Amino acid sequence: MTTGTFFLFLLALVEVTASSKNDAANREKREAVLIRSKRRWVLSTVDLEENKPGPYPFELTQMFNDKKSDNSVKFRLKGDGVTREPLGLFSIDENTGIVSVHKAIDREVNPIFHVDFDVLDRKTGKEMDKTLSFDVAIKDVNDNRPEFTPETFRVPVPENTPEGILQATLTAHDNDQPNSPNSQFTMRVVSQEPALPKISLKDLPDTTKIKQLALSGCFDYDKAKTYKLLVEAKDQGTPAMSSTATIFLDIKDTNTHAPEFNSNQYNIEVMEMESNKEILRIGVTDKDTPNTPASRAVFSILKGNEDGNYKIETDPKTNEGVLSLIKGKDFEKTASIELEIAVENEEKLFQCVNGKALPGSTPKPNSVKVAVKVNDVNDPPEFKKTTEVIYRNENGPPGDVLFVPVVKDEDSNSKNIRYELVQDPAKWVSVDPKTGKITTVQTLDRESPFVKNGTYTVIVQAIDDGKPPATGTCTVVVFLGDVNDNAPYLTSKSLVMCVNKVDRVNVIPADLDGPPFSKPFTFSLGGVKDLRKLWKLEPTTGASTSLISLKSLPYGNYSVPLKMQDQQALQSEEVLKVVVCECIGGTVCRENGPFSVSLGPAAIGLMCAGLLPLALLLLCFFCNCKDKTFQHIPLQLYDEGHQTLVKYNDEGGGSLFKPETSTSNFGQMKSIIVASAPPVYLDSTTDGFMRTDNGTLRGSAGYTSGSLSYGRSVIMQRNQSMGRWGRESYRSGGSQMSRSYSLARTERKLADQIEKQWRYVEPLNSSQK
Repeated sequence: MTTGTFFLFLLALVEVTASSKNDAANREKREAVLIRSKRRWVLSTVDLEENKPGPYPFELTQMFNDKKSDNSVKFRLKGDGVTREPLGLFSIDENTGIVSVHKAIDREVNPIFHVDFDVLDRKTGKEMDKTLSFDVAIKDVNDNRPEFTPETFRVPVPENTPEGILQATLTAHDNDQPNSPNSQFTMRVVSQEPALPKISLKDLPDTTKIKQLALSGCFDYDKAKTYKLLVEAKDQGTPAMSSTATIFLDIKDTNTHAPEFNSNQYNIEVMEMESNKEILRIGVTDKDTPNTPASRAVFSILKGNEDGNYKIETDPKTNEGVLSLIKGKDFEKTASIELEIAVENEEKLFQCVNGKALPGSTPKPNSVKVAVKVNDVNDPPEFKKTTEVIYRNENGPPGDVLFVPVVKDEDSNSKNIRYELVQDPAKWVSVDPKTGKITTVQTLDRESPFVKNGTYTVIVQAIDDGKPPATGTCTVVVFLGDVNDNAPYLTSKSLVMCVNKVDRVNVIPADLDGPPFSKPFTFSLGGVKDLRKLWKLEPTTGASTSLISLKSLPYGNYSVPLKMQDQQALQSEEVLKVVVCECIGGTVCRENGPFSVSLGPAAIGLMCAGLLPLALLLLCFFCNCKDKTFQHIPLQLYDEGHQTLVKYNDEGGGSLFKPETSTSNFGQMKSIIVASAPPVYLDSTTDGFMRTDNGTLRGSAGYTSGSLSYGRSVIMQRNQSMGRWGRESYRSGGSQMSRSYSLARTERKLADQIEKQWRYVEPLNSSQK
């Protein structure tokens, strides 16, 4: 306390001296206003040791002022530790200015405090001078030990790790004041289990807080699978503080043991020309961890497989080497052979001997000998050429000799070989069973579906007399040259011309022959000359053409004869059927709606009037004929052109009667309404081709007399035979013609017709009387 007061007193003297010099300068300048300088509060920094033991509170420092002597002022504190967190740390005696500390302070939490103090008028409470401040600096003591992050951890380390830095890093820190002995520390390995190989710590550049583990020697998974290290960090404070971390190194097994064969020698036998067959399984033993790259075997054939007859693979389930024969061996060339097979692991071999890794290249892998004996079997006949190519023109006469094979057999007499056809899909050839000579028995057609890309394939086999018999095959490929034996033809013989869209249709021909016996084609119209007034072809030469209508054509079907020639003038004639119509979407013709007929009130009245007398007649008929037998009466036909015969058979000798068919007056049909009638045309025939004259009738409410032609027939048949109209079509040469018949007429009334048509049948008993 005495030292702080003395220090403040010296600062006050310096300030007074400076103030006197300023007053002298102001007087020399002769200013009009006299400026008086206030006395200043003293600013200072007070040191306080952290975590200082009590008792509390204790005096930290004292504040004073030159106006304090008259007891008219009082002191006040504010700031850190007073009015700001942490609260209740500092206080001041308002009378004496003594500042006290009330509890211990942790520097690592609050390293410095900034405190403000004022002098107030005791009576009014007003500030008598400016607010001044002082700082309380917390002095560090060594109260924190170094800490590892984390304190315990595990690191996987491969067994084949070379000497040097390990992938394991230690990090520590100290919360005491930085760059002071209290926060500076060192690390060391306190203990290691097992002790070998030696593991030490190595500093990283520009830092002492991070260390790396360094290996001297090599690990042996078979001796130790885990290493435990205890590392200490110790600071340089007084007294020194320390902490430890535990590191576990988990050694991961690698390839440190070479695989070894279970046997030193293998002997096997194979049949001559045998192929694609497993012939041997070779087992190995490996001390490394199973099902890892360190133990999985990789086999190879070092010697004896110069021709590529064998291959060896690893069975992933058993780790065995599977030796297979992929290409047959010829007994006449090789009766036995010796293979040398080696084995190693997927992972490179690493060897640690007496704690030191062996330098240099990978050691030579283990190997084993496999003796293979080839057993003789009956060799098949061999054709001199397994594929024979022959050239012929199509349409050649039968009896042409295509091929005579040359065959040899090491194990059989060539005279005992017989020949058979294996493939001859079109049955065009035959084979001599003794000589193998292939001869045509039919004409070869290049356009046949059995010919692919201009070639016809025949397969012949030769069979020897060995036990068992062996077979050799030869493929005969016959290239067929094209001749012009096919005329052009239409790919589509019926087309639709949508007159509401276009006036033409595309005509696409084809020719089964190839160039130069096919396209470009030449097109022309057949038939009579007048046909050219309706149609034309454009272009007349090319791969296709268009049939163009030269005038507006009525809807209907047309037959147009066409002539087509290929490039060599081979001609064909075909008839193209063209449907002329109105299309709806694509080339789909619009369908005509069906006829609908309705009866007016007059027609209904006539029908009722006609049916009433008929009903009365029938009533009388049944009353008179009750309990009487009937006798058949021969039918008499009246007005055959207008009658319909209806026969009724009745059980027990029923009666037979014949109504006379009649038609009503055409004038009485005016009430019949025909709805949705399609367009109709008058057709006529001229000079062997079809032509249609315009003459249309669209939907009407009645019919006019005259010769009307309809494109479709409507037949109305009722028991009263009210009317009939029909349609008759016939074809003459290449054209078509339609005829229609008008409604039949009659002036007879319905009541008269009923009276004339029906005849009464007298009972059989009356006739006998």
